[in-house]
Amino acid sequence: MLSERDIEAFVEDGFVALRGAFPRELADQGRELLWADLGCDPGDPATWTRPVVRLGGYHAPPFREAATTPALHAAFDRLVGRGRWQRLGGLGTFPVRFPSDEDPGDAGWHLDASFPGAQGEYRVNLRSRGRALLMLFLFSDVGPDDAPTRIRVGSHRDVAPLLAEAGDEGREFMDLCGAAVPAGEGRPEALATGAAGDVFLCHPFLVHAAQPHRGTGPRFMAQPPLLPVGEFDLDAERPTPVERPVIEALRAR
Repeated sequence: MLSERDIEAFVEDGFVALRGAFPRELADQGRELLWADLGCDPGDPATWTRPVVRLGGYHAPPFREAATTPALHAAFDRLVGRGRWQRLGGLGTFPVRFPSDEDPGDAGWHLDASFPGAQGEYRVNLRSRGRALLMLFLFSDVGPDDAPTRIRVGSHRDVAPLLAEAGDEGREFMDLCGAAVPAGEGRPEALATGAAGDVFLCHPFLVHAAQPHRGTGPRFMAQPPLLPVGEFDLDAERPTPVERPVIEALRAR
């Protein structure tokens, strides 16, 4: 369960780690399925020829069960609000990262887009249409050398003012990243490290980045969105923890 201190850390920092959010046994079962699709030998590093392999569309029982534990559902209720999120049916894409000296090509700072615009481009708006949370599901143990996701602590507060005048259509993803990334320069960094079964629950405006893998074993992690029911209510008398930093950042402009 998330404590009040955890909730306040989420509001201020933009993320909180829910340790042991799902059983390690489910992570083990999930990795077996992922290895079967990777086309390389888990016992032979010579077959790990790419820095990152993206596997997608995982809805088998280990993934569904990992995504729907009581601990996670209770956390969603606390952060997003009861009845304001959609139940996960799986975990979607896994970017599996392998030890490599090669540039993975996807390690730039960014925030995730939320919805498609009229021209098919990806966009983000102030009320976070289409995304209630960004989540990082660890399916392997992840130490500092194992390509943990980098997080700019508190960077979600830099993004809200950049969306304030953009209306319901919001801003195009790349345009917004071009403003949000320099806005957060100088903020402290954290690493999404932990044990298989841990889940990082992140504000949808949080700026984060991948990085090269300098460890010894592959890193398995899913990063699905939590889909919302509706959008942020920025006029709420009692805003939820995911709404509070947006409201506070707008007031501080």
